[in-house]
Amino acid sequence: MKTITTHYIDGAFVESHGREVMDIVKPTNGQVIGRVTLADEEDTRRAIASAKRAFASFGRSTKEERTKILRRLHEAASARLDDLTAAMVEEYGGIVQFAGLLVQSGIDAFLASEKALQELPLTRSWGKTTVTLEPVGVAGLITAWNANALFICLKLASAVAAGCTVVIKPSELSSIQTRVLVEALHEADLPKGLLNVVTGLGNVVGVELVRNPDVAKISFTGSVAVGETIMRDGANTMKRVTLELGGKSPTILLDDAALDKAIPSALVMAFMNSGQACAAGTRLLVPNNRLEEVKQGIREAIHAFAVGDPADPKTAVGPMVSQKQYERIQSYIRKGIEEGAEVLVGGEGHPEGFEAGYFVKPTVFVNVKNDMTIAQEEIFGPVLCVIAYDSEDEVIRIANDSKYGLHAAVIGTDLERARRMASQIRAGRVVINNMTDDPQAPWGGFKYSGVGREYGRYGMEAFLETRAILE
Repeated sequence: MKTITTHYIDGAFVESHGREVMDIVKPTNGQVIGRVTLADEEDTRRAIASAKRAFASFGRSTKEERTKILRRLHEAASARLDDLTAAMVEEYGGIVQFAGLLVQSGIDAFLASEKALQELPLTRSWGKTTVTLEPVGVAGLITAWNANALFICLKLASAVAAGCTVVIKPSELSSIQTRVLVEALHEADLPKGLLNVVTGLGNVVGVELVRNPDVAKISFTGSVAVGETIMRDGANTMKRVTLELGGKSPTILLDDAALDKAIPSALVMAFMNSGQACAAGTRLLVPNNRLEEVKQGIREAIHAFAVGDPADPKTAVGPMVSQKQYERIQSYIRKGIEEGAEVLVGGEGHPEGFEAGYFVKPTVFVNVKNDMTIAQEEIFGPVLCVIAYDSEDEVIRIANDSKYGLHAAVIGTDLERARRMASQIRAGRVVINNMTDDPQAPWGGFKYSGVGREYGRYGMEAFLETRAILE
């Protein structure tokens, strides 16, 4: 049983002023594995004050000083890679083969931000005018539960590269993972107050960060509803805001696609991180003249996506993060059936032999219309909708017929055609033929998928403002 009673403020672990205690539940069996004492407004204000004091000096730091800190952060986090992965598997139920990749991506974000810092000119001059890129100030970083180490490291790296100090509010569902990561980062010998972490509820800690006038910037990853609230409440103190709010990503299967490769690739994009991924390709758009082939291919390929113990390298789909999330996904599966979609594989209930935890059957619906609830709303679980189309114009219309616009994919053998299709999709990032990543490429969305961008220089720029000095 793990007991967490402290927060990280001004370079030290300090006892929580807040007294509310929450159970930490293991999603594979529903058993309590720890307890965390949640922060209150006073804890949050102490952390903000610490960051404000630190910004007075760190805000004037040089590229060289920030570079050294980013390298120390990378080294410190790297030393705990295995522990961070194990914590994600235990507390979140992330499958080990994917959890390790997510954690490594988070650790590598420090090096990616170092590269962006070196390449981004912070000063430009012409005539008697000098323009500098200045850190915005104290940044409040609010992260989600589905990739805890990745989000914390990514946002922290960009903020540090820009010269900001931070207060992080991680998800309370990730308390064990957060503690391991903060213990690691503590070893980086940071200036006091540069990094502060308070674990608490969004309607307590998050609200204080958004409303406090000493916080200049909010970077948030989470739901649309919370993002809308942050924009409204942050306006009162002119907060700079970056929001990454999820998606309903289309995967366009072109009629020239090699199905033996395309279908497994599409399923990987749909079920990655057990479907609990904002970038998950949960709408598979298939040409009508190949629909029956695709359906048969899915029936055959689904066997490779085994549900099981997330610590087993053979497992492809682990449990959902909580009972609430399990019930949410079940309600969407029922809704799909009620609306007339056909369950090709999967369906309601627990997979056989996994009744104790929050496991969901990987589910694929066919005969889906794009105006159905399951095709329009983000389910955040291993549920894929197959939607048929007849022409290129129609598939682009379907792909863009969503309030979201975070991620998309195009699969086909004619690369020029695939690129042409990709250029017409209203999404912040489009991949061709496989799920891929570039830590310098921007990450963020159109429409309700959010505001602003993260990763590399784009993420760093989100924490900077311009100042012009004229003579």
